[in-house]
Amino acid sequence: MAEYICLFNKDTLIIKAPKKSPFFLRTIVLLFAIVCGVFICTICLKQISTVTKIKFQNIQVIERPSIDSNVIKQLEAQFPTLHYPKPESFSRGECAQNPVRFFAIISMQRSGSGWFETLLNSHINVSSNGEIFSVMDRRKNISTIMQTLERVYNLDWFTSASKNECSAAVGFKWMLNQGLIEHHREIVEYFNHRGVSAIFLFRRNLLRRMVSVLANSYDRSAKILNGTHKSHVHSPEEAAALSSYKPTINSTSLVSDLKEVEMAAARALEYFNSTRHMVLFYEDLVTKCTKLKDVQEFLGLPQRELTSRQVKIHKGSLSDFVNNWDDVNKTLNGTEYENFLRADY
Repeated sequence: MAEYICLFNKDTLIIKAPKKSPFFLRTIVLLFAIVCGVFICTICLKQISTVTKIKFQNIQVIERPSIDSNVIKQLEAQFPTLHYPKPESFSRGECAQNPVRFFAIISMQRSGSGWFETLLNSHINVSSNGEIFSVMDRRKNISTIMQTLERVYNLDWFTSASKNECSAAVGFKWMLNQGLIEHHREIVEYFNHRGVSAIFLFRRNLLRRMVSVLANSYDRSAKILNGTHKSHVHSPEEAAALSSYKPTINSTSLVSDLKEVEMAAARALEYFNSTRHMVLFYEDLVTKCTKLKDVQEFLGLPQRELTSRQVKIHKGSLSDFVNNWDDVNKTLNGTEYENFLRADY
């Protein structure tokens, strides 16, 4: 760059140095910033690499500890309703350490046990396996009964209701006339030894139960619904079709028949009095929403809203479903069973 010469007069000459270019200064600053940035990044990367290396060296794979068999025995001894089954047919996997409670729904046919079981099975943690002792071979003697019970409570019994891996409660329905009363001593001993909880489900209105039993028995041969017998239905139309049949009740033996059923329930409660149990009535389940919460608490389950698709078949006044209603009404009036004539459930 040429020098800048300033001439003030003849005797004075001032020579000024040329100004440095702004571009040159900016370039120097930029290069300095780049060098500093590279240096700082290099130091930081070295530190991060060192810390990461140390962390990875200290990491250990921690597996979920399995419960020792002796610990399981101690837990089951302290809490007899808690069990840790080891099924032979599959592995419970990560649920092996989750305790399972055993239960049995003890009832009579046409007492609402089918509907109640669908409610229980709507719970994600419950497996109730139906009326397994309806098959004669499973209850022909006490040995086959015990073998069947062991399969159920060991989670080796498979039905559509099974949620085996992570079941928190497993059980089934057991009717009084399916070997339960006949072998009650051995079964009570088994229940107490294995910590099985009994849920008794009966019906207060035994007259309505009788109507349901007679109608269901008729449909076994009549097969009203398109040639198919159905004990439970899922639509109002199917319910109306099944309830169209009006059974004739033997009014002569009616009182004694009701008394016999009543005594059978009382006898079962007496036999199983030493077991851990609760007593439910169908009518209370229908009218009191808190009863299902009581059941879940009894089984140690997390509270859930329980639902069922089943539809009640005989809904309304009983006089609409009995062929000889006048005879039945006359027979029960003035007896201890008179209230059965007007109860809705």
